[in-house]
Amino acid sequence: MSLKPDPVDIHVGKRVRLRRTLLGMSQQEVGAALGLTFQQVQKYERGTNRIGSSRLYRLAGLLDVPVSYFFEDMPEEVAAHSHPASPERAPGPEPDPLAKREILELARAYHRITDGNLRRRLFELVKGVAELADRKTPGAGKPSRDEDG
Repeated sequence: MSLKPDPVDIHVGKRVRLRRTLLGMSQQEVGAALGLTFQQVQKYERGTNRIGSSRLYRLAGLLDVPVSYFFEDMPEEVAAHSHPASPERAPGPEPDPLAKREILELARAYHRITDGNLRRRLFELVKGVAELADRKTPGAGKPSRDEDG
């Protein structure tokens, strides 16, 4: 009998993969640093094997993030699954926008910019463009009241 991976383990694994990829580290490098094989890192990233608390703590140090990072941006249905007492929510796969290759490449390119001032200015530019796009796009971010007519 094969058990399905727990949705929380899958989410944590995705966050491990995201951070590892953003740092440009291979599964082999992460495994070597933690005394594991790259296959074990693969299983963690897929959520097929759970990451124990001490290993998660070491992984957070290696990837230079707080342990809470691995639980951030957890979809509601995953969080609801981990709390059986909470009311059932309709399941529906929600695509993870951070998993897109374009986002990973953008983050890698951003982190290659060594001039801190230039990086900050680029960050502010992107935020400004996003805010402008939100203002120009009806319904972006919140429902529009006059969509019916």
